[in-house]
Parts: sequence; structure tokens; C-alpha cells
Amino acid sequence: MSSGFGVADWGVLVAYFLVIGVSSVIFSRIKIATSRDYFVASNSVPMFAAAISILATTQSAATFLGGPEYSYLHDLTFIGFFISAFLAVIFVAWVLIPRFYALGAVTVYELLENRYGASAKRAAGVMFLVGRLFASGARLYIGALAISMILFLDIEVFHVAISVLILMFGALLYVYFGGVKSVIFSDIIQAFTYIGAAIAVIWYLYVSLDSDMATIMSTLYTSGKLKLISFEGDFSIWALLSGWFLLNVAAYGLDQDMTQRALSCKDAKSAQNSLLFSVLLTLPVAFLFLIIGLLLYLFYAKIGIASKEFDGESVTIFMYYILHEMPEGLRGLVTVGAIAAALSSSNSVLGAMASVMIEDIYKPWKLARGSIGEAHFIRAGRVSVVIFAILLSLMAMLSYYWQHHSGTSLLGFALGVMAFAYAGLLGVYGAAIFTTRGSVRSVPFALGAGFFTVLVLQPYILGADIGFSWQIVIGTMVSFGVMMLGDRDK
Repeated sequence: MSSGFGVADWGVLVAYFLVIGVSSVIFSRIKIATSRDYFVASNSVPMFAAAISILATTQSAATFLGGPEYSYLHDLTFIGFFISAFLAVIFVAWVLIPRFYALGAVTVYELLENRYGASAKRAAGVMFLVGRLFASGARLYIGALAISMILFLDIEVFHVAISVLILMFGALLYVYFGGVKSVIFSDIIQAFTYIGAAIAVIWYLYVSLDSDMATIMSTLYTSGKLKLISFEGDFSIWALLSGWFLLNVAAYGLDQDMTQRALSCKDAKSAQNSLLFSVLLTLPVAFLFLIIGLLLYLFYAKIGIASKEFDGESVTIFMYYILHEMPEGLRGLVTVGAIAAALSSSNSVLGAMASVMIEDIYKPWKLARGSIGEAHFIRAGRVSVVIFAILLSLMAMLSYYWQHHSGTSLLGFALGVMAFAYAGLLGVYGAAIFTTRGSVRSVPFALGAGFFTVLVLQPYILGADIGFSWQIVIGTMVSFGVMMLGDRDK
């Protein structure tokens, strides 16, 4: 068992947090005059910056640890998830983004207000907040779990809670003062940090194997580890073209967490390009983490591995390697990479949830009761950021018990939780865009139907063994069916 952090590890960690501190001070000086400045930077974010921010948001600690785990246990078919994402982004870029910009939208749910009415926007906003609380709380928990193992050499509840607070404090440093522009530029720092950590690990593993590339590729091919396409399992071609496609449409186009970056660009064309560039960048980044898993497979095939447990709990192979094999200095860099991956998804969600809470729910309610200045809504946005930071921290601790009880893998747990809100939103938006049916009254029922359908399909509820991708398909169909029962547009 590793003895924990050495001097070099602590040096890397301190340097990283100094960068976070200095950059947060710089970004806090961004001028914020209106709530639109705070939430979408008044459409002034450069396209490439938005693209990297979207990339960083998609790469949570679940990917950092779960990607290597998948390729270690299986093969490269998980890369198909990102091929599915590319197809989904094409749909979002050409079908949804022009509609959002035509409305001058700050949040994606304003499209439902234009289609069905203000209460439909509020209902979708509430569903996003609930679903994002579930999903981002789970992501935060996974990141905190990794940090607790590395820093404290255990996963006791108290140490996991401290790790949650470390991540939330880092996220608040960025988003509280500078809003979405601060988040976007900080995401660039986080992206380069965890990508650099992944490259360093790959190089160290490659050197540790003491083998040539031809032998490595031959061994992986013989072991069936280089398979890219599957016709069965969670990432089969059928699942990728159905459930995972729908999940990615929701993630890139109906989830304010990621779409907020695209809405911060100067025009629809820039927003479309930011999404396309982001998913093109995501493919090689995701592949880096899958390569780590393949090299870990060869490393442990060479020396043998007796157990993948830590402190009595099963851990991912990458975490096992970090704890048992990684040298001083590199362990600190990988810890920083895990923190960066967790921060890049945590700070963005705080801004996204605050934007929906203020722009879709609180601001219309407040303005209906009289005129009030923009300064009030900026203050309200910052207060809501703090409130959501507290709620996400509590959800992360709930996820600690939830994931252990469900017995789900970290990657499966993170992806599966996302399905709860997405199914309802997909059904409602499908009706709004492609049909003339549905009404303001049917929207909340459709959203709720999608959520509870996915809930009922969880293996720990009725024992149904249905993959996450098919849960989304069924939930979306149920939600869409409820919308079809609504009144036809007049």
C-alpha cells in the first residue's frame, strides 16, 4: 500500500491551487453589469474558448476514472459513445441552436415558453434543476471519492465530505464573482491540466512495460482489446444510435449546463462551430483515458493483481494503480488531474443552475410585481450559486450511500443518473419541435412521466435488468406519448 503523498506530490498540489487562486482573482475582475453578462457573457465569448469549455464540462471525474476501467475490463467500444455524441451535436447545431438564437435566449427553456407559455418554461427549468442536482451530485461524489482515497488513504464519510468541500470551494472561487465568462476561461486551465496528467500517465505506463509498440499492439489485438464496434452490450451499435444518441442530444442541446457555453457565443454560427469543435476535441481526449486502461491491462497481466480493493471497497483499476504503483510527483499530478476534471464539471453546473433559477423562475416572478434594477438579479444569481453549491454537496454525500446500495459501477452510475431528467425533456422538446400537439398543461405531466419511468426501470426498484440507453428510449417515448395526449395548438 502506498504511504501517501510525498513532498513532490504536495508541491504539485500547492502549485495547482496557487494557479486556481491567482486565476480566480483575475477572472473575478470581469465587469458584470447585467444578469445577461453574468449568465451568458452578453454573447462575447470566443468560439474556441466555448468549445474547450464544453469539452471540459463533458470530462468529469467519472470519465477520468471510468474510462480506463471500461477499456481495462472490455475493449474500445466505449469510444462509440462519443461517435454517438458527434451525430447528436450535428442535430443540436442545425435544429436547436438557430431556434435559441432567434429567441435571444439566455436559457434553452425559453423555447418552451415561446411554444407553450411561461409555465412550460418554469416546469422544464425545475426538471433541469432536479435532474442536474442528481447528475452533478453524483459526479461531485465520484471526484471526491478519488481525492479522499489519494489524500487521506481512506474513503471514510468524513474525509469524503472534506473532499466534497474542497471541490465546491474551488468551483465557487470561479463562478461566484465572474459568472459564465470566468467559468469558461477557468475550464481552459482545467482541460489542459487533466489532459496533461493523462499524457504523463500514458508515458509512464509505456516505459514501465519495457516493451516495443509492435508487441504491445499485437498483444492487445490478440486479447480482443482493440475492438471498436459491438453488436451487443451497453455500447452496442443499436444502443449508440438510439438511447445514447438521445442522451447526447439532451446533454448538448437541452441541458443548460453545456448549452450555456454555446449560448455565450456572439451568434448562432459561432455557437454551432463551438459545439462541433468541442465534440471533435472530445474524441481524442476520451481515447487517451481508454489507452490508459489498455496499458493497465498489459501492466497487470505482466505482474499479476490479487485484488482491486481499497479500505474494504472495490475501486477502479486506475485508482488501484494510483494508490499502489504510482511514483511520487506523478501521483500529485494525477491528483491534480482528477481535481481539475471534477472542478470543470462542478463550476459549470453552478452557473447553469443559477441561470435557470434566476432567468426562468425568479426574474419573471419578480418583474411581474414591479420594476427592479439589474443589480438585484446579479446579487440573486450569486446567492443562488451558493445555495446550489450547498445542495450539490449534500447530494454528493447522498450519492455515497446510493451508489454503494445500488452496486453500480462509477461510470454507469454517473451516466444512469443523467437519464432521470433527460427522458422527460426529450419527450417535451420532441413534441414542441416536430408536432403541433401538446399544451402548457401537458408539459409538467410529460416531464414527470419521463422521470418516474426511468426511476421505475432502475434495477434496484423492480429488479429490471434494462441498460441505461434503453431506459432513456422508453422514458422518452412515455413522455412524448403524454405530450401527444395534450390539446392540439390552436
